[in-house]
Amino acid sequence: MSSLWRETSKSEPRERLQGEIKTDTAVIGAGLCGILTAYELTRRGIDCVVLEADRIGSGVTGDTTAKITAQHGLIYGRLISQFGKEQAAQYAAANSLAIGRYRRIIESNSIDCDFSEQPNYVYTLEDTEKIENEVKAAKDLEIDAEYVAETTLPFPVKAAVRFNNQASFHPLKFLYSLAENLTVYENTRVVNVEDHTVTTDSGSVEAQKVVFACHYPFINVPGYYFLRMHQQRSYVIALEGADLVDGMYRDENSDGLSLRNYNNFLIFSKGDHRTGKNEKGGFYRTLEEKAAELYPGCRVAYRWSAQDAQSEDMVPYIGKYSATTPDWFVATGFNKWGMTTSMVSSVILSDMIEGRFSPYSEVFSPQRFKPAAGAMKFAQDVKEAAVNLFKQGFTLPDAKLNDVQPNEARIVEHEEAKVGVYKDPGGNVHMINTRCSHLGCQLAWNADDLAWECPCHGSRFDIEGKVLNGPAIKDVSITEN
Repeated sequence: MSSLWRETSKSEPRERLQGEIKTDTAVIGAGLCGILTAYELTRRGIDCVVLEADRIGSGVTGDTTAKITAQHGLIYGRLISQFGKEQAAQYAAANSLAIGRYRRIIESNSIDCDFSEQPNYVYTLEDTEKIENEVKAAKDLEIDAEYVAETTLPFPVKAAVRFNNQASFHPLKFLYSLAENLTVYENTRVVNVEDHTVTTDSGSVEAQKVVFACHYPFINVPGYYFLRMHQQRSYVIALEGADLVDGMYRDENSDGLSLRNYNNFLIFSKGDHRTGKNEKGGFYRTLEEKAAELYPGCRVAYRWSAQDAQSEDMVPYIGKYSATTPDWFVATGFNKWGMTTSMVSSVILSDMIEGRFSPYSEVFSPQRFKPAAGAMKFAQDVKEAAVNLFKQGFTLPDAKLNDVQPNEARIVEHEEAKVGVYKDPGGNVHMINTRCSHLGCQLAWNADDLAWECPCHGSRFDIEGKVLNGPAIKDVSITEN
């Protein structure tokens, strides 16, 4: 299950960090955010290196739907209500600026990444008032938006808000090209950061500034991002033989359909879930059934899933990592809109590292405090952590190893220990420690992706216990625990 982007692009391997080096800025993470930030810093004459635990683009960037848009659901009315018009305007201006910056970078570097300008729509099947209110809010913020009643979707909608002059591209073709002249160390996992020393599993970096562009920060204190975010998992298929649409579409209902074209493919997704909450599976099946209903005779060419960090108030954290670490910076909590906000992050963080004022920094500040905006999500996250910590520490499974059937995973008692077991279709047993190596919550099985996931903070591990997604940085294989 590899994405369309991964199957249609490639990059040359980079060397691993060896020994000790010094630089102006160390960027942790070689996804779109990290590479864009390193590119911008280098363009400004600031020496920097990028440290990547796996390969360039091996994380979230390669699993996106790759929409470059300032339209992030029905967000602007809510931003005006919760943050005020001035900060809502900052959010709109920053994300609109990002689209233009992509265009300029692609043109000036002659990057072949299938960049395409097109409109983006959020539609509703139920409530036209929501759309009317969003159109008004967008226009109040000087966004080129309009109300439409008809679309090219294969089903009727009540209404949609259309943002003009948005864009899409092939994210990995762009990323690999942009990274060519940057210093990137692959297969170099950062295991600790203390003051200006970044320690990896193969060496260390002394840096005046440190940027955490690793999707979900793994340093818990200070910052406390594990208390302010959770992660969501969503599923995508790419269809051949389906009618193409005239832009990018997303249902205002989070369980609705999202669609966009890429060449002759229709990228098609629907619904999501909190990471660690898919023990029975069925998301791919649901997608494929819906695709067959809307586009009889279409073929699924690719299917994959994506991971997204969700902030409590649905606005990313971009800026100083904490009040007590003036030389650390962070970009996280992109809430499914990482293509645009990665570019926003590169601008804000580069300005801050240079000591310049950023006109967009206030709304994204990690030090903001908006208790009403995220109170319900915060309470849910705390409850989820408490439940799964209790499960790991104080409950025993009633199943045994012999109870697990082929192509099934269960948490069982084995040799007086609690373990997670997956038995593959051939009957081979794959065993892991069920205690998440991040903060100790009990892992749960994802039947669609055949992976173990943490419902608390979204760390993910393969069937052998190796880390797939952070914030965990240590494996949970039986041999290592």
